[in-house]
This record gives sequence, C-alpha cells and structure tokens, in this order.
Amino acid sequence: MPFSLPIPAEANALLDRDPLALLVGMTLDQQIPLEKAFSSPWVLSQRLGHEPTAEELAEFDPDALVEIFATPPALHRFPKAMAARVQEVCRVLVDRYDGDTAAMWTGVASGGELLRRVQALPGFGKQKAQIFVALLGKQYSVQPDGWREAAGGYGEVGSHRSVADIVDGDSLGKVREFKKQMKAAAKAPGAPGRPGS
Repeated sequence: MPFSLPIPAEANALLDRDPLALLVGMTLDQQIPLEKAFSSPWVLSQRLGHEPTAEELAEFDPDALVEIFATPPALHRFPKAMAARVQEVCRVLVDRYDGDTAAMWTGVASGGELLRRVQALPGFGKQKAQIFVALLGKQYSVQPDGWREAAGGYGEVGSHRSVADIVDGDSLGKVREFKKQMKAAAKAPGAPGRPGS
C-alpha cells in the first residue's frame, strides 16, 4: 500500500485503490493538516454510503454537498468553499476525461504534459500540481519521461518536502520539519513579500 499516513487503515486503503479519492484528498490539502485532508475522502464515502464517482459529485446538488462537508466533524476548515472546489474538479474530470480520474495520467507522454494537466484543475497552482506529480511518481509508479523535473524539488530522490515523501512516521516527521522551516523562512525579515525585502 503506497500510503502509510497516520489515518484509519480504511482511509489509506481507499487512497490506494481509488484515484478519485486520492485527487480529492490532494484538492482538500490546504490550510488543514494533511491527515485531515487525506482521510476526508473516506469520511465522505461513509456519509454517502458508498464510494462516489466523479460524475456523481459533479452533478450533486451543491447545497446538499455543502451540508455533507459541513456536518461535524467538517471535512475541511472551509466546508462551503471546498465542497464547491471538489465539485469543480469533478466537473473537469467529467468534461475532459469522461469521469475517469486515472485517465488524466494514464499513457501521458511526458512529465511536463502531466504537470499541465494537473495544473489545469481548479485550485491547483504550480506548487500543488508539482506535489501531486511527485506523489503519483513516487508512490503510484506514474513515471512518464521527465516527471521528476516537472515535479521540481518535490520530485528529488530522498527529499522530505511533501505528502509525496511520506511512507512512515519517521518520514512524516521530516516533512513536518521541512514545512516548519519553510514557514519560518517566509516570515523572516527580508523574505520576498516581507517588509524590508
């Protein structure tokens, strides 16, 4: 099993077998702990009573989906915005890939093309897209030519920068430490965008 996040085994297993769950987890992975983001697809499937398809989520009544996301414990810190974001991502999957999430990366010609496809998803800026490319390459054997380069620093062998590098508690700790250092650097005087820079 690729993932060994400190989340319920069923949640890890869902990420392993369902590409849509993996993509939804990545979509939710902002402004909340990654354990929360990547366990939420499993909680969502529990609340629905089944594992949803991209078509189902794309066509879901928006207000009803928000209610499912907002039910305590909420699936995200911003349930209304993220329910809408997940729905937007699923609509792109339906429009461009006939609802087949894995078709986004199956048989893709290059890492650059994979990065472009991921970056075309709502809410996926360059950094988030690079992390997802690294995650697919490192843990799911999606390795088109140039995937490491497309993933930037997140694709480096032996790095501990993102969820792509987490395989156990030790690697999770190293990723947390890296993120802590990045936050501290961003707040330091003279950092880009900070006063005095």
